[in-house]
Amino acid sequence: MRAVQVSTLQGPEALTVVDIDEPTGDGVVIDVRAAGVAFPDALLSRGLYQYKPELPFVPGSEVAGTVRSAPEGSGFAAGDRVAALTGFGGGMAEVAVVTPDLVFALPDAVSFEAGAGLLFNDLTVHFALRQRGRLAQGETVLVHGAGGGIGTSTLRLAPALGASRVIAVVSSEGKAEIARAAGASDVVMLDGWKDTVKDLTGGRGVDIVIDPVGGDRFTDSIRSLAPGGRLVVIGFTGGDIPTVKVNRLLLSNVEVVGAGWGAWWMSRPGYTATQWAELEPLFASGELSAPEPVVYSLDDAGDAIASLENRTATGKVVVSLA
Repeated sequence: MRAVQVSTLQGPEALTVVDIDEPTGDGVVIDVRAAGVAFPDALLSRGLYQYKPELPFVPGSEVAGTVRSAPEGSGFAAGDRVAALTGFGGGMAEVAVVTPDLVFALPDAVSFEAGAGLLFNDLTVHFALRQRGRLAQGETVLVHGAGGGIGTSTLRLAPALGASRVIAVVSSEGKAEIARAAGASDVVMLDGWKDTVKDLTGGRGVDIVIDPVGGDRFTDSIRSLAPGGRLVVIGFTGGDIPTVKVNRLLLSNVEVVGAGWGAWWMSRPGYTATQWAELEPLFASGELSAPEPVVYSLDDAGDAIASLENRTATGKVVVSLA
């Protein structure tokens, strides 16, 4: 089968497409039609992620395609349309073998390309909003990096999960258009965003900040919280890992919480299934959109991963194997 391979830790530009043996083992065998690209793929390509697979390896943590075969009692059969999580790699290949608990029925209304981009971002954001952020009906959510994958996912999911207002912080007018299309109630440019948000909320602030960026905006994120507000840390695509002076939390009665979705579901079997049980009917009914992502060919997978590393990506990025 054809697959993307990391053989040296020199970044996305060093990736190659090779012919390798199909994977073996027990599980659901999937003929992959598309594979999602996520920020950890860029880190893995440089050996900078906390998990360090042995070289060479195939990147990609999420796929969509059709079932070739499935174990008895798995709930899947040949021909089923599915999306799946492959763990820390193996997704950017023509065939994947996945444990049944990480395979999810893909509604007919969702294309394979869109399906390959749903799980990593949407389940992360669902976890951040529902489990860690404790989103309540009618609350206001602000998201940084709103033109990216996590950002657009937040703009789509937050209203479906009960938010009455979603505020997008973006760095360019192009990303502002993407945020508006994803459902932002308000779009704020990065320069002077904190004061603008205060004005938009009548000085109250927001109930939840979703932050996949980190960096120098972190302290202002805390300052932008309403009393009882929660800043949910998802990642550090901005590069710098910020610190917090806890007196700010005490004086304002606010929280900073981490949302490490991977560590959570890996230690709680069945958790991802409960997430999908809430989200899948929303996709099937059309209440929740599944936006079409930016699609790269398999041969251009290095460019696809690089677009997340250099922050030129807008929305979700996937690699097509069709």
